[in-house]
Amino acid sequence: MSSAVAEAPAEEQAVQSYLVTFMIRRFDPEVDSEPKWVDYDVEMYSTDRVLDALHRIKWNVDGSLAFRRSCAHGICGSDAMRINGRNRLACKTLIKDLDISKPVYVEAIKGLPLEKDLIVDMDPFFAAFREVQPFLQAKSTPDKGKERLQTIEDRARFDDTTKCILCAACTTSCPVFWTDGQYFGPAAIVNAHRFIFDSRDDEAQVRLDILNDKEGVWRCRTTFNCSEACPRGIEVTKAIAEVKNAVLRGRP
Repeated sequence: MSSAVAEAPAEEQAVQSYLVTFMIRRFDPEVDSEPKWVDYDVEMYSTDRVLDALHRIKWNVDGSLAFRRSCAHGICGSDAMRINGRNRLACKTLIKDLDISKPVYVEAIKGLPLEKDLIVDMDPFFAAFREVQPFLQAKSTPDKGKERLQTIEDRARFDDTTKCILCAACTTSCPVFWTDGQYFGPAAIVNAHRFIFDSRDDEAQVRLDILNDKEGVWRCRTTFNCSEACPRGIEVTKAIAEVKNAVLRGRP
């Protein structure tokens, strides 16, 4: 009887690394009068992310580099920044999806006060978010032990806008927001949409009145920058259009 011969495992192919140049727009308010571009050469793999590059620069090259990040999995939204001129999350932007034959440009998102390097002051963004009352307001009280019931169709009406992670990528991609600091911005409108079209909520008209302001939905110019920038794939421009329609005709 012939004995079985185990096959030897195939030799693993070496993973190729690349030397990638990152141009990072640095700003230290204690020493700089204006931001400046600083270049860093970093060894990267194609499956690495821009966030990995920022970590390597901060941990191994220059510990003064300042940026925000938390979960590193596209959920918290804290590492939104401009990468090659587009708003993206650093933790979701892979090296293989960038043209590394040229320098990769990384800078802070626009339209919010720059604090240091890639960090902006998010207070104006969250102030607009709070102003649209982004929480359920139901006047009726369900029976004890009961829930406020909702059909599958009713839930689907606002499903898309529940995906917002408040990264500010949409708002800070908007040309109107860049030039008008009073504009609520796409993210605030998206979060208003989420409750305006919730069948359990009783204060849709309050939010519609808030957004019927000169700095509300009518400032949107439908450039679709916000939809393109959203890392969660929310149809932001569509949501804004639905809110405009509700202002004119009421919540359907």
